[in-house]
Amino acid sequence: MGGDHGPQVTLPACQAFLKSHPQAELVLVGSAAALQAADGWPRCTTVAATEVVTMDDAVEVALRKKRDSSMRVAIQQVKDGAHACVSAGNTGALMAVARYLLKTLDGIDRPAIATVMPNRRDGYTTVLDLGANVDCTPEHLLQFAVMGSALVAAVDGKPEPLVGLLNIGEEAIKGSETIKRAGELLRAAGDAGQINFHGNVEGNDIFKGTVDVVVCDGFVGNVLLKTSEGLASMMSDFIKQEFTRGPLSKLAALAALPVLRRFKHRVDPRRYNGAALLGLRGLVFKSHGSADAYAFEQALARAYDSARNRLLDRVHDRLGPSIKALPGGADAAEQAA
Repeated sequence: MGGDHGPQVTLPACQAFLKSHPQAELVLVGSAAALQAADGWPRCTTVAATEVVTMDDAVEVALRKKRDSSMRVAIQQVKDGAHACVSAGNTGALMAVARYLLKTLDGIDRPAIATVMPNRRDGYTTVLDLGANVDCTPEHLLQFAVMGSALVAAVDGKPEPLVGLLNIGEEAIKGSETIKRAGELLRAAGDAGQINFHGNVEGNDIFKGTVDVVVCDGFVGNVLLKTSEGLASMMSDFIKQEFTRGPLSKLAALAALPVLRRFKHRVDPRRYNGAALLGLRGLVFKSHGSADAYAFEQALARAYDSARNRLLDRVHDRLGPSIKALPGGADAAEQAA
């Protein structure tokens, strides 16, 4: 029910996902009227909810007043045994409700939104946080680094992913007091063998592929994400405009079209849709609110692949040895034991 378009996008995406993933099963949660369109779909069940969290609802409304919202009912499915939840709805509400129902992993104070961005090494860079936590302490950034490292190790099979701290310069003396203190904590964790810390990185390092994981607060991360999406959109518009100009421009654009199309495909943000809410005791994925059917299908596929590859268990196992490196983590480790 969430996002800018609601069922007119999410339902076709779900139908396409089921066709391309014959082993998958879906539980669709929404209003009874919207779910009628899914009657008779194979490998699909429906659960009706009487309320919907809107994009401008305050977190308190979603958490305390709309107890039968489609968002809350969907996350409850994960608590009751579903493998993952995907939503294009209100990000703040999704994070708050997921944290309330599923709780966080031992040693983690706040979940973070983690996604991948393409880099020129023909791979991608994992970045977190992308908007869940606007105000972060140095300790939170350390937790994000440990979680991001665990995620890449689990998904990509890299035993020691390289971690960078996003800053205005590579030098340790640069940045705000929070960033400088976070750098100290990350270096200490690196010296202790808990993470493979590269040091400070700048925004262009994300697309260079300098490191495997880039850590930042949610404000900076969200601006970074929206900027990269804007650049990809501008590239698409540029290609179209070149074909509306004079004959020479059209000829040049035609000659460059194969390269431009490959580049457009490479940086298309729809292909990377579906950000993990990392640090929860369950898999929850956030789709971009403006996602079209193709993009939402990619988010479903990302969640499905993560569940099939036991991402939650593997991240939890990877986090176990690193809990003690986190402030307050020794107590969490003892409680977990």
